[in-house]
Amino acid sequence: MSRVKRGVTSNKRRKAVLKAAKGFRNGRSKKEIEAKVALRKAGAYQFAHRKDKKNDFRRAWQITIGAAVKPLGISYSKFIGAATKKKMLVDRKVLAQIAQENPETFTRVAKEVMSA
Repeated sequence: MSRVKRGVTSNKRRKAVLKAAKGFRNGRSKKEIEAKVALRKAGAYQFAHRKDKKNDFRRAWQITIGAAVKPLGISYSKFIGAATKKKMLVDRKVLAQIAQENPETFTRVAKEVMSA
């Protein structure tokens, strides 16, 4: 049986790991073991932050809507409460877009929601 040496495979794997860790600081981009750990952590952060992104956008929409209803003398919570009671089918994302792109329309929507 012929002898199998793994030098080529090891080098290829090491090269791939270090290429993926390019741009990391200190030994995390130069040493294979540190790079592996750093990549594992980076993947975990990446996964978690993909989930956090949804909440971040929702918070941004809430702030936008709150800022849009404030000049009308309405608080965000009162506005959303009234919208829920009226069974309004427009979500926060769409409301925030309307508030930013078409303030007059948003004002009409807000007044319609608050008239009860």
